[in-house]
Amino acid sequence: MALGTATVAYELRYDAGRVCLDLLATSHPEERFDSVEVLCAWITGAGLVPPGIPLTHAGPSWLVDFRELRGQIGQLVSGAVTTPPRPTYDIALARVNEIARVAPPAPRAVRGEDGSLVRELDGPPECAALLGAIARDAVELLTDPVARAGLRQCEGDNCPIFYVDSSRGRRRRWCSSEVCGNRERVARHRRRAALARA
Repeated sequence: MALGTATVAYELRYDAGRVCLDLLATSHPEERFDSVEVLCAWITGAGLVPPGIPLTHAGPSWLVDFRELRGQIGQLVSGAVTTPPRPTYDIALARVNEIARVAPPAPRAVRGEDGSLVRELDGPPECAALLGAIARDAVELLTDPVARAGLRQCEGDNCPIFYVDSSRGRRRRWCSSEVCGNRERVARHRRRAALARA
């Protein structure tokens, strides 16, 4: 099913523990940002803008910019966890730092219909401001020794997703117990069943 034609919340994941890592998950198992509508749904679902904020000014260039930032953050996270930095690591680092300089969208508190305070944005969020918020999250994650120590890559078969392990005892093994964890349990059951038959 093409995401651009039928976006449902479960197709976009927000379980990595940081918005910058949730952005990385949008490329697995296939490209999720296949339309501006899906990107806007992800932006809202990730909490970068409050629900109901129109993103009608978003365009195809946003897709390019978000994918570019995703690739750069991916290099930095991968270099921090699994692989030694590649020659392009410093280029990605400089670009993420540059993007992080842009201030994120400015929030403000306003009275909702029931009189309680709700969060709105000061104006329509620009792409650079949204990217700045994600880049700042990546900088904070990668420069905080405690947060960086919880950074893990999923142990699921061929799963490239990174997450922050905030579980008790730091024993989380998969990006999602329901996705990769379930696959591993099914595979383990099949191996045991095959051994029992043999």
